[in-house]
Amino acid sequence: MTKAELVHTIANKLGTEKNVTQKIIEAFMQEIKTTMYGGDNVYLRSFGSFIIKTRAAKTGRNITKNVAIKIPAHNIPAFKPSKTFADKVKAKVKVK
Repeated sequence: MTKAELVHTIANKLGTEKNVTQKIIEAFMQEIKTTMYGGDNVYLRSFGSFIIKTRAAKTGRNITKNVAIKIPAHNIPAFKPSKTFADKVKAKVKVK
């Protein structure tokens, strides 16, 4: 599902205009990003958590030049689904 499809679906379910629904979704995503830029996690009960994971420093390899490179420690955003959400996906989605 794309963002446009999400906007269309939610607008139809709520009976709102698409441009209003799009502004709400954009504001929601921007608030999550702003919160995470500040170093905080976002917890949405019964859905999941947007968390910041810290990756340790490691040595990688540039295979085109065949040289080792040092990858510094860094933070990345991640999503961790709630247990109930993950269990329902496991039960309803068939393995391809």
